[in-house]
Amino acid sequence: MAADLRAITGIDVPTALLIGGQWTGGRAGVLPVIDPATEDPVAEVASASVEDALDAVTAAHDALPGWTRTPPRERGECLRRAWELMIQRSDALARLMVAENGKALRDAKAEITYAAEFFRWYAEEAVRNEGSLVTAPSGANRIMVQHQPVGVSVLVTPWNFPAAMATRKIGPALAAGCTVVLKPAKETPLSAFAVGEILREAGVPGGVVNVLTTVKAGPLVAAMLADPRVRKLSFTGSTEVGRSLLQTAAQTVTNCSMELGGNAPFLIFDDADLDAAIDGAFLAKMRNGGEACTAANRFYVHDAVADEFSARFAERLAGLKVGPGLEEGTDLGPLVNEDTRSKVASLVDDAVKTGGRVVTGGQAPERRGYFYEPTVLDQVPADAGILGEEIFGPVAPIVRFTDAGEAIALANGTSYGLVSYLYTRDLRRALQVAEALEAGMVGINRGVVSDPAAPFGGVKQSGLGREGAHDGLLEFTETKYIAVDW
Repeated sequence: MAADLRAITGIDVPTALLIGGQWTGGRAGVLPVIDPATEDPVAEVASASVEDALDAVTAAHDALPGWTRTPPRERGECLRRAWELMIQRSDALARLMVAENGKALRDAKAEITYAAEFFRWYAEEAVRNEGSLVTAPSGANRIMVQHQPVGVSVLVTPWNFPAAMATRKIGPALAAGCTVVLKPAKETPLSAFAVGEILREAGVPGGVVNVLTTVKAGPLVAAMLADPRVRKLSFTGSTEVGRSLLQTAAQTVTNCSMELGGNAPFLIFDDADLDAAIDGAFLAKMRNGGEACTAANRFYVHDAVADEFSARFAERLAGLKVGPGLEEGTDLGPLVNEDTRSKVASLVDDAVKTGGRVVTGGQAPERRGYFYEPTVLDQVPADAGILGEEIFGPVAPIVRFTDAGEAIALANGTSYGLVSYLYTRDLRRALQVAEALEAGMVGINRGVVSDPAAPFGGVKQSGLGREGAHDGLLEFTETKYIAVDW
């Protein structure tokens, strides 16, 4: 039996599909939403069929001309009101997120603030969709450049940041004048539905934002991408799924933005401020319980400071309280599901078999829920399997190095390139290493890089395009050049 969401959150939470401005049941029945801390259902939500998805595309297509013609200031005001509503309801939205995602309440509250900020940022960017006008070098004409809305956009978001990944896509799309169909992960649809309701209350016309979830995402998304009215796909998720979606989108040459997997290295040099490095490592590893594409995945620590870092970092992690996210004082909630926990456990077991040493943690506690202990592994071989995969859990494998060139080579020895972190007191070294690291983002003496005002994205197989900043707005536009002579 599902839990009483109003009793948990204090607000009414939609559990239906949002299509054309109306909440409606899905043709594919319902799907359960499971609390990872208890393994019990907290809600049942409507499950969309392919027909429902195409209805949502129709609604978005029909709403597109009116929304595109809406003055940028009015579009921005809708986003600003949505920001205000999210902040007013931040506690309720955070509790809702914990119920479906499992993260600690502190992390959930931080995410709601971060998520809302995308609406405020793009409320301001809506009026800054600037073009350009120059004289052609020949003098024969003017070159006028405009950035027009790309059109109906399909947004596919993951379970780890169920509110922020939605607002990071919806905000720029609406600011640019696009209409959207949001498909959140089946594990965490409730936060997305809550955001959809907030946008309705903020004055966004029916059909501009449509939200649907489904048991079987593949056929549903493929059907939308095959529809010629869909001109944009923005996806956040695994590289494997991203490759498949790119192949599907290629059939209609649909504009794609991809924020894919990461394998973030965290470099600590011998001159680093270890107090600061431990604080930064804690943020980079344990934010969201390690279930983040930006999470530090591989710790490369200079041999001169590795013993001290390993011992102190393990002590920091061992002191965390593990438990249900809504319990008082919880620092680390459960992983999202059993498959994720099993993967984390398997990676740790393999690392130990190949020579890694467990400093703290290293196992799942014997309790109900998908929990895994915060773990530090030292002396991990540089070729261990755990260093080649995105862990997505509270596990920190430490590899020792003695040469900066070696550390950079190890950091770059991956097909991913989303974010890298480094700690050193030497500014020259910091900037030299930052330039050498193959990543779309680098944190120098910082364990967090995410900011709505900064361009977020990676290189290599970590994705295409950027979210956030002005770049995020341009991702939802097409550049039009007009040759004119007056």
